[in-house]
Amino acid sequence: MQLNITTGRIDQATWCESPNQDDRDWGAEPECIIVHCISLPPGEYGGGVVQRFFANQLAAHEHPYYQSMAHLKVSSHFLIERNGELSQFVGTHKRAWHAGDSVCLGRPKVNDFSIGIELEGWDLDEDGFTAFQYAALRDLVNALKAAYPKIGDTNLFAHSDIAPGRKPDPGAYFDWNELFISP
Repeated sequence: MQLNITTGRIDQATWCESPNQDDRDWGAEPECIIVHCISLPPGEYGGGVVQRFFANQLAAHEHPYYQSMAHLKVSSHFLIERNGELSQFVGTHKRAWHAGDSVCLGRPKVNDFSIGIELEGWDLDEDGFTAFQYAALRDLVNALKAAYPKIGDTNLFAHSDIAPGRKPDPGAYFDWNELFISP
């Protein structure tokens, strides 16, 4: 897996561009990675729902849960599905809208200097995440660290770390040790 630094795109990711992005401040580059989880509706997986959500194509009438969120304009740089498939929505040189009101590395406006990675999952799912997801996440994190040395080995955070009390993901069933196991 390799990042094209000019386009900000990972070579092994399916490109699904989200309109929910904008330019980073001049000279800003990623300094950290934020790990999230998402399932729509909660506890249900697959069907391209997350991709439609990040493309502003989620219809409120499709499911009662969507009525409260179909209007939201959010994105992430990446999504890793249960089977390890990788989708990319925003180039890493751009700002994805994933962190919300949060603080990381002692600074607000975390979207300005972070890369957001969503894992298809639910923070309350006792089955946690799959071996395919951990393998894809390891490869992706390594490619991002190679391209952006400021990330290093320590600037990986859970969404719950940067927005405590507001966001619980990726939750207690995410195993950080799996992320650091050599393939």
